[in-house]
Amino acid sequence: MHTDIVDLRQFYHTRLGKLAEDAIAMALSSLWAKLPGERLMGLGYAVPYLDRFRADAERAFAFMPAGQGAINWPTLEVSATALVFDEELPLADASVDRILMIHALEYAENPRETLMEAWRVLAPGGRLVIVVPNRRGMWARLDHTPFGSGTPYSRNQITGLLRDASFTPGAFAEALFFPPSRHKAIQSMARTTERLGRRYWPLFSGLVVVEAQKRLYQGLPVAERASRRVFVPVLAPQGASRASRCGIGRT
Repeated sequence: MHTDIVDLRQFYHTRLGKLAEDAIAMALSSLWAKLPGERLMGLGYAVPYLDRFRADAERAFAFMPAGQGAINWPTLEVSATALVFDEELPLADASVDRILMIHALEYAENPRETLMEAWRVLAPGGRLVIVVPNRRGMWARLDHTPFGSGTPYSRNQITGLLRDASFTPGAFAEALFFPPSRHKAIQSMARTTERLGRRYWPLFSGLVVVEAQKRLYQGLPVAERASRRVFVPVLAPQGASRASRCGIGRT
């Protein structure tokens, strides 16, 4: 079950959420620097991090799972968000260069199908970064943050999923070594704890962050499957259809 969009947004407005955002952004920056002229898609609740990349990207937009809900982003600008089903993205094949998946895979009904759909929409040589709770970490064991719900993963588990979906896992990064505490005294030590954790105990991070590349040289069996979903893509301009404006189809 997805964490609700309201809870996600409220978490990132707290001091603990801002500290977590800074730590995750540091891990992401070690994998991705700038994305000049590339098309970037966020899946899940990626908007706190898309802001850091969209200035360099050709375009950036956010897909938010139906079970989570969606909000407008960017703030006070034309919306670049859409409510979607993560197994059936409203995009053409090979239409994006990068995907950032956070607050997504741990809630997926079928993680392999979600990753296969990401593979489909990525361009040849496209790259995917996944951020998921670490099975060994403290953050997956406490439920007062969004990282305490859903299915946590180990490095080996996420590597196996990626390979099964025809991705080649590459670099790993770690984030959230400080305890998920609301106490100000512990939070004041978060940045120091984060630096020490990256150096001395990387296996016990709160999150696993992995970059993977779309693999093209392996044949994939294609199975026909009936869609379980019915939805209307919301990237199209909203409002009455032409038929309804013209009175077509009225009885």
